[in-house]
Amino acid sequence: MIFSTSIFLLYFLPAFLIIYYLLALIPRSWPKNTFLLLVSIGYYAWGAPLFVFVIIGSVLADFFLMKGVAQSEGGRRKTLFWISVILNLGLLLYFKYMNFFVDQFNEVLACFGGTPAEWTKIALPIGISFITFQKLSYAFDVYKGRHPVVTRLQDYALYIFMFPQLLSGPIVRVGQIVDQIRDRKDQENANERLIGFYRFVIGLAKKVLIADVLGITVSEIFSLNSLELSSGLAWIGAIAYTFQIYFDFSGYTDMAIGLAKMAGFRLPENFVFPYVSTSITEFWKRWHMTLSFWLRDYLFLPIAYATSRQWKKERYLGIRTDKLLYSYAAFITFVICGFWHGAAWTFVFWGAYMAFFLIIDRLFLVKWMKRAGRIPAIAFTFLVLVIGWVIFRAESMDYAWFYIRRMFLFMETPNDVWLNAKFWTVLVMAIFFSFWGGWKRIEKWSGKLYDAPGNTAVIVMTLVAILLFVLSEATITASGFSPFIYFRF
Repeated sequence: MIFSTSIFLLYFLPAFLIIYYLLALIPRSWPKNTFLLLVSIGYYAWGAPLFVFVIIGSVLADFFLMKGVAQSEGGRRKTLFWISVILNLGLLLYFKYMNFFVDQFNEVLACFGGTPAEWTKIALPIGISFITFQKLSYAFDVYKGRHPVVTRLQDYALYIFMFPQLLSGPIVRVGQIVDQIRDRKDQENANERLIGFYRFVIGLAKKVLIADVLGITVSEIFSLNSLELSSGLAWIGAIAYTFQIYFDFSGYTDMAIGLAKMAGFRLPENFVFPYVSTSITEFWKRWHMTLSFWLRDYLFLPIAYATSRQWKKERYLGIRTDKLLYSYAAFITFVICGFWHGAAWTFVFWGAYMAFFLIIDRLFLVKWMKRAGRIPAIAFTFLVLVIGWVIFRAESMDYAWFYIRRMFLFMETPNDVWLNAKFWTVLVMAIFFSFWGGWKRIEKWSGKLYDAPGNTAVIVMTLVAILLFVLSEATITASGFSPFIYFRF
């Protein structure tokens, strides 16, 4: 059940909020938590009725394994921890990557004249990538002593299953949410709920009024062949997709944060005007921030630390060891990041592409961009991102190379893609709302709207939200269903 559908907006959400707010009148927190957990499990089961039992089983296993970790010492503690890690990674590898591995194996067999192995394709459970990362972060935090074990099964299950962020994040760590699960009375008031409603509708409008409109033209352009795709259209498609993926994914995040806020929870921010970044390094501090911080804490830093114990010299090949360590750890981290996004070589190469620019940022590029000035640095970074998103969007590496070459050949060809006034209007809006955060005052002002607006601002925001809600629902009714891009992952 997608947030941007009439069944969710007109039936599920109102029914959930009415019952939830009635239960919130009870002084104790467990009735509304129990209700929220049951609704969340039902929400997941709506889209994945069979896989929900797999997730429930893994949640039960993790809960008792980590209780065992907290109560054990020495080898037994380590064994239980690694059982939890292997269980979660095993589920992810099987459901998300086994089809890919079998396909690659069959291609190798075909090269040697072998008979392809028979294999029944496995369906991908929705949200499994995000669920796995949350569960892994919990296992590592408990094992390393960063956070005490969660003692109540309902609290841990709600941490994993809470439906606003279940399918596409933000990736929440247990320390960011468990205290709110137990007590959130200070956040359950009319002001917070109105702000949550406003935030939810802003995300809905991003998805329905901007991302989906751009997505129609993007799909048409990326389906063109070499006889139909001109250089001009290639640039338009690449730029439009750059804004489509931002408004689609940040729209889901806004909706998730808004829904959680209406229920009294505060989830971490995930996007802060990423396209005003002056480097790829800064971009990853603004884009999908919960993923960036997860990768830093659970992949990059452990890899860098483990490698530093092996590399004892101050320099290797004339390069300082700290820069080599960064390059090595960044490359591995972002190749894994790319593969996490999808089981295809395009995602692996996209991860390596991002790693390359992170590495040269560290070596020299950030210094060069500072000398060039803020606007040239933003323009160059945006160009790098546009090319990267082409790789991310392409169905194969062959098509990605073809598309990027066509962008820079500057040739025209006849085609049937009609770029109407609606597309251009929405594209201009997307550009404006993506880059206006380049003014620091705007960035600070937008943050205050979500955190602590005055009473007048709340009233105005609510009225604007009602208008945007009506426009979005009318658009959904007229155009139909469109899934979020990140549901693929």
